[in-house]
Amino acid sequence: MGNPMTGGCAYGTVRYEYGEKIEFAFHCRSRKCQRATGTGHASAFAVALNELKLTGEIKRFEQGSDNGARTRSGFCPTCGSPISSSTERFPDRLYLHVATLDDPANFGLKFVIYEDLALPWDYIDPALLSTK
Repeated sequence: MGNPMTGGCAYGTVRYEYGEKIEFAFHCRSRKCQRATGTGHASAFAVALNELKLTGEIKRFEQGSDNGARTRSGFCPTCGSPISSSTERFPDRLYLHVATLDDPANFGLKFVIYEDLALPWDYIDPALLSTK
C-alpha cells in the first residue's frame, strides 16, 4: 500500500488522512463554491466518509446549492479555512478542497462542473472535461 493523502486547515487544528485512491477530482464553478472559496471556483476531490480519518472540529454551514439540493460547507472554527463540502444527494461522500492537501501540487483534476456559471476572469484549462 502507498502513502495516504494527508491534509488539514492552515492552523493545523483540523487534520485528515485518506487512502491513496479517491473517487474523482474536479473544479466546481457554482455560486456556492465561489462563495465558499472567495474565488471563481473550488477545486475538490470526493472521498468515501467511511474511509476518512478526521481529527479536530469542523463547523458546517447549510445552504441550498445551485441545483436545489441542501449542502453543507465545512470550515475550521479556529482559522476559518474552508475544508469540505457535502450534499444530501450523496450522504456517504465528502468533498475535500484540494488546497487543504499537504501536497496539492501534483493533484490531477479531471473535469469541471457548473461551467455555465463561470466568471469571465476565472480561467480553467479547456483540456479538462466538461460535464455539460
